[in-house]
Amino acid sequence: MVEFECYVIVHNIAKRHNIGTLARSATAFGVTELILVGRRDFNAFGSHGSASHVRFRHFHSLSEARTYLKEEKDCEICGVEIAEGASQVNEHPFKKNTAFLLGNEGTGLSAKEYEICDFFVYIPQYGCGTASLNVTVAASIVLHHFGVWAGFSERDRDGSKFIVADRPVRQGRRNFCAGTEESIVEERKLRKESAENGFFDENGNGNENSSSDLLNGLFLNE
Repeated sequence: MVEFECYVIVHNIAKRHNIGTLARSATAFGVTELILVGRRDFNAFGSHGSASHVRFRHFHSLSEARTYLKEEKDCEICGVEIAEGASQVNEHPFKKNTAFLLGNEGTGLSAKEYEICDFFVYIPQYGCGTASLNVTVAASIVLHHFGVWAGFSERDRDGSKFIVADRPVRQGRRNFCAGTEESIVEERKLRKESAENGFFDENGNGNENSSSDLLNGLFLNE
């Protein structure tokens, strides 16, 4: 039986605490890795400790992330957006390993994000009270549909809860995606040059020492 893998690309998320909730959904629905593009640190609030159970990998740019996902992981990249030609997610238009890219909470996918996507899905709505869903809610729905299509095995339960694995031993800084010496040097260079979206805090200031201290996490590059 073919075993499929699922990835989530985290880039240009305006509300940084949403990344912690994304980590919780990622571990619930069998995501292999969360791909951080831009800054390494994030606010893990909302993960309820689940950030320790999902692997994080960091890239400086969308093009680097795309190369890794396409060439090393044999992924198609799926943009979650109401775009021209997008399929309803409940139609399960998946073919292979898939990496999901969700848009900014306010503006949706950027032009650069559109460029790296192979196809698009959207979540149909049936009520009239909102134009779109919160990014973490949208991620949960899409990841659940992928898991159903891929035939992921349901986690064992204990009473009314799913069984949580033992928390891995934390390695490296808390709420920080570690990297090689070369990648850290490159990041410092890019920071000095005022690099891409995601390297700055909400006020537009450089934020070299801004890792959150809310929850523990296991963040390693191989």
